[in-house]
Parts: sequence; structure tokens; C-alpha cells
Amino acid sequence: MSTVIVPFAGASGKSRLLAPGGVRRAIALAMLGDVLDACVAIGPTVVVTSDPEAATLARELGAGTCPDPGGGQGLAVAAALASVDGPVLVVNADLPCAGADDLRALLAAAANGCALVEAADGTTNALSLPEPAAFAPLYGPGSAARFRAKLRAVSVDLPNLADDVDTLDDLRRLAVRCGPRTRACVTRELQEIPA
Repeated sequence: MSTVIVPFAGASGKSRLLAPGGVRRAIALAMLGDVLDACVAIGPTVVVTSDPEAATLARELGAGTCPDPGGGQGLAVAAALASVDGPVLVVNADLPCAGADDLRALLAAAANGCALVEAADGTTNALSLPEPAAFAPLYGPGSAARFRAKLRAVSVDLPNLADDVDTLDDLRRLAVRCGPRTRACVTRELQEIPA
């Protein structure tokens, strides 16, 4: 069984999601909830966050929590990996289309090595590692190429994991494929924001 790590920076991590702060926060938490539904279905899940509301949501959905030490996504993931053994998935919190079958497919693609799902902008949305020691904090622009080179990770084409939400246009484009929390949030929160 694999452990799933979900780093969550909070609404501040979605700075390109140009919406009022309360709306951005509601969207970020809705996406986290949908991602966690997929994650807890496949194995023990840990959310790395300093956001109290996200930590409460994680516990309500059956996930554990780990304090975010600050310093970015790489350090957040490393903090959670420090207390984990065996295969690991690292799944970003802004993948509201993700389902448990997508995560299982990523695990299967990794076999005994590493696999990743790349976002359209070349960043890394999800990683499969055979063990925590395989991780290297390579996040940021162009991270997928760095993970492929350093970890010899194979790229996997999984649209539900490739489609992340950085902007309101992304959210509108993906709305019909999103999980129920995100769909409800889009319906409720985006009514007043011009397209």
C-alpha cells in the first residue's frame, strides 16, 4: 500500500487565481477536498499544511496532517516523507479532476521506479516514488524535466492529473470534470465574477 502526500500551501498558494480572497480560499479548499477523496481511497494520506482549516478538512476526510515547515513545496514534501516508509505518491492539491483510478494508474506506471505527471507548463503535478529516499526537492518552473533526469522518472499521460487549476479560466474549462466539492464551489462562488 502506498502513502499519499498532499502539500497544501493554502489560498496564498493560488496567487494566479484572480478572485477575491474569500472566493480563492473556498476554491482552494474545495479542490483539496476533492483531491483528498481520491487519495484516501487508495491509501494512508498526509496533508502538509500550516492552514488550520485545511488540517481540519484533512482529518474530517480521514487523512493525517504534517506541519508545513515553510520554504516551499520541496521542503513541505520532505517533511512529510520523514515519517513514511514504502511507496509514496505526491499529489498536488489543485487537481480537482483527480480520481482514485488515476492515482492507481500512476502507481502502476512507476513499477519499481519513479513516474510523474507533468502539467502543461512543465511543472510536476504528481509523483510516484518507490520509497521516500528517492525524493529530491526539484519543484518549480521546469521541474518535470528535472525529475525525469535526476530520478529517471517516466512521464505518464493522465489527463485528470495533468489538468491543474492555476487560473479562473482553468477552473471554468475543467468545471464539468471536477469533483463534487469543486463543482459546487464553481456554481456558488463564480456567479459574480466576470469571465
